Amino acid sequence: MISREVQLKRRPVGSPVPEDFAIAERDVPAPGPGEVQVRNLFMAVDPAMRGRMDDAKSYVPPFELDAAMEGPAIGQVVASGDDTFAPGAMVFSRLGWREAFTAPVSALQLRDCSQLPPQSWLGFAGVTGLTAYVGLLHIGRLTPGDVVFVSAASGGVGTLVCQMARIKGHKVIGAAGGARKAAFLRDVLQLDGVIDYKAEDNLTKALAREVKAVGAGGIDLYFDNVGGDHLHAAIALANPFARMAICGMISQYNAAGAVTPPRNLTQIMTKRLELKGFIATDHMDIEQHFLADMKAWHKADLLKQTDTVHEGIDNAVHAFLGLFDGSNLGRTLVRLG
Repeated sequence: MISREVQLKRRPVGSPVPEDFAIAERDVPAPGPGEVQVRNLFMAVDPAMRGRMDDAKSYVPPFELDAAMEGPAIGQVVASGDDTFAPGAMVFSRLGWREAFTAPVSALQLRDCSQLPPQSWLGFAGVTGLTAYVGLLHIGRLTPGDVVFVSAASGGVGTLVCQMARIKGHKVIGAAGGARKAAFLRDVLQLDGVIDYKAEDNLTKALAREVKAVGAGGIDLYFDNVGGDHLHAAIALANPFARMAICGMISQYNAAGAVTPPRNLTQIMTKRLELKGFIATDHMDIEQHFLADMKAWHKADLLKQTDTVHEGIDNAVHAFLGLFDGSNLGRTLVRLG
């Protein structure tokens, strides 16, 4: 079998460009004992992949140059050297950015697609959903009566945070960039407050306006995907003892030089705020409880899965770059099968 894959050819400086990547062909060997050959159906891209393109120490190793990158994928077994992975079985792996592969069974996880569609394992039933669930309920400790503010609210994680908070009966204010995304938050997710930060001269004033409109004196929980001015605004409008789950800082990922931190950090002390960064995979002990809730909410039609789907490995880099130019909505997937 021949498979195409996306390789990192050079490490980006600032914002990635198409020339940083290349598509190569590889022969996929037949599986040996304890191995499985998989054809990927969908792969996902997310902003955190930008960090792995730098040669810097982090919680995961950087991508190697001139080698296939890695990312979450759902695929189907086509040949197997292990009795527990029968041909036709659906499997999750971290071996995206390629059409097909052969790997040890230790690199794969069986996924039941009888109740959930395959791509949901890259969205609300996967690490994206777990990230939203952990950050909102465990790191942020969502409490009755909380007013919730979510940045990048139209993204893969943000849309799920908003929906989970709404399912639990909370007022939610979401920020996103552009009229299309703001309309999605308002009309589809039906949030209580919406900010198009690209249309605002002052994000802090915009958040104050929305907080007042929902009848609150401030925010109690902030789910941060952006950092920068969004974090500054959240601190400024935070009620005393508010909690902030720091999930991502996309505003900083492509910075080539020094970045400007929030200018009101002293309020963390005076308001007795709690800011905590987290990585969802540190909380796999709650995965079964999380999946039970996801399946129940999906069955009750309470979750809206909104994906931006690109077709084919040739568009994988374009899909990734779209995370930073504002063209994506919801989880960004590439259909490979």
